[in-house]
Amino acid sequence: MTQPTREDPSPLTIDELARRTGMTVRNIRAHQSRGLLPPPEVRGRTGYYGADHVARIELIKELQADGFNLEAIRRLLESAGGSTDQVLRFTRAVATSFEEEQPEVTDLTELRERWGDEGGPDLLQRAIEVGLIRPLGGDRFEERSPRLSRAAQELAALGVAPRRTVDVAAKIRRHADGIAAEFVELFLDEFWRPFDEAGQPAERWPEVFDALERLRPLAVESLVAIFQIAMTERVEQELGEQIARLTSDDGDPGRDAA
Repeated sequence: MTQPTREDPSPLTIDELARRTGMTVRNIRAHQSRGLLPPPEVRGRTGYYGADHVARIELIKELQADGFNLEAIRRLLESAGGSTDQVLRFTRAVATSFEEEQPEVTDLTELRERWGDEGGPDLLQRAIEVGLIRPLGGDRFEERSPRLSRAAQELAALGVAPRRTVDVAAKIRRHADGIAAEFVELFLDEFWRPFDEAGQPAERWPEVFDALERLRPLAVESLVAIFQIAMTERVEQELGEQIARLTSDDGDPGRDAA
């Protein structure tokens, strides 16, 4: 075990550790019995704890707040060779949002002003289901993507009804869910499952971290690139047909004038 850091130079008794971390002595002992916490350094008849113990307890509390149960935390720590840093890095990489925008808070009055006559409870519920907004309690809501909100307002300025905009967003969301599933499956097939089948060796954790972190921008870049190709081809096909109709013999304005 490493020595306590400069910020925490003195060894801690279990009571002092409990006060430092906000955890009960009983829970600290329970974590030790489950293999979640290394044993203290015993001097005489007293056990002393250091900075590593503090960091481990803070990690456990953070993982529990993220929804991990104690057995899952124990397995993570065990597979990472007890490295708090490696487990924390991996779980934070998993939990890190792909959303690069900062959400904005709005209220029901503002939403109704934007939506006009269509801004009833059913449209609000639809926007929540699609994931465009998230209730914060009362009449306050979080707009998860201000960029999408601005696009919706631009469409409204062009005369597109809010309900139609939300319906289009719902269809895009369904396609996006499928794309997201493909990228997650790619990571599981190519990196996680081989790593798991090999017994999650500690020396391969950095490889898994690197793959997960590099997949994030690659997924976004790939999606944008493919969408641009698809949009170009669709516009050429659909609008090209409309232009062809306008310039056909039957619809040529110049022909009638002649």
